[in-house]
Amino acid sequence: MKKILFDLKKEYYFNSLYPLYAALKEDTDYQLWIRVGKDQRRFLGLFLISSRSRIEDDLRKKGFSVTEKRTGFDAIVCGDALKDPGKYDDVPRFHLDHGVGIKTLRIRNIVKQKKTRYHVFLEGRYWYDYIKSLGYGASADFHVTGLPKLDPLFLPGNYNNTAFIQKLGLDPEKQTVLFAPSYKPSCIDHIGEGILELIPRYNLVVKLHPYSWGGKYAPHSQHKIYQQLAEKHRELFLVPEKEYDVYPYLYLADTLISDTSSVINEFLALGKHGIIYQLSHSKLKHSDGMDILSIDPAEWLAGAFPHVSSSDQLKAAVELALEPTISMKKKLREHRDYFFTGLDGKASQRVKECIDSILKIKE
Repeated sequence: MKKILFDLKKEYYFNSLYPLYAALKEDTDYQLWIRVGKDQRRFLGLFLISSRSRIEDDLRKKGFSVTEKRTGFDAIVCGDALKDPGKYDDVPRFHLDHGVGIKTLRIRNIVKQKKTRYHVFLEGRYWYDYIKSLGYGASADFHVTGLPKLDPLFLPGNYNNTAFIQKLGLDPEKQTVLFAPSYKPSCIDHIGEGILELIPRYNLVVKLHPYSWGGKYAPHSQHKIYQQLAEKHRELFLVPEKEYDVYPYLYLADTLISDTSSVINEFLALGKHGIIYQLSHSKLKHSDGMDILSIDPAEWLAGAFPHVSSSDQLKAAVELALEPTISMKKKLREHRDYFFTGLDGKASQRVKECIDSILKIKE
């Protein structure tokens, strides 16, 4: 029996790891454990408070085996490059990225760990080609399998929009717009209250990034503005802080507004047209000079997703996204086919088969 450690650095990474966890759990050749990171949030603007104990308790209540150990396992599954990789055994490391967007942090964190090698699973050809273009093709073992994280969107019966609309108290006669900005770089400071221009014509759902609530990586102002707006406007539904799973809302939404968040590509995977708030690309650099984004936002999903640069353009963009032209539909299919492979709900099985082979299961 092979012992596998799922390294859960952040609670919201759970969605990227669980589909593979579930696939491995069905195989008696595997014994699975979860190790939780600190997942800190800032309190009173000064103190960093760990969420580890609370997350561990939640997982135990749901029947998961939780451990503090980093060693004694045959392999590690992670949603990002490991923190302090030298503290883990030198065993196969399976990397399932927690986002499928265009932020380069996913590859930057891997190549920075020159003494640590990963098996990296990619959602499609785009990222494989981009990594090669940077000269990083030999920095890890890359597998274009599709990502398990996306599987729930393509398995029947996971989501019931009619019941969900009723649960949220939305108007079933209106189309739903999902506003799901990133935390950094973010369009929140640019759009602010301008998002209210979409009500009362549409149901408006605001889903913030988990970091927009925590105060460590983004200011608390990112959530306070929409908490205040939700209190004043019943047509605006703010997804509660503890709900980190955006997928039910992506599945429900008729269109999406975001900026640099991976939810844009996840919406693309669903075959729906979203709206990109176009932030300046030239200023978006990591401290080492590497671009934060793999593509200029002006070119990202060009021809398929309307682009805006101010809140007063949102109404027209929403109308266009909800009634796309034939040309937009064609471009969406082209982008979708390049960014993704195997949108069939079976990526977990393909990744499992790869892991089986590497760990020599059932040979």
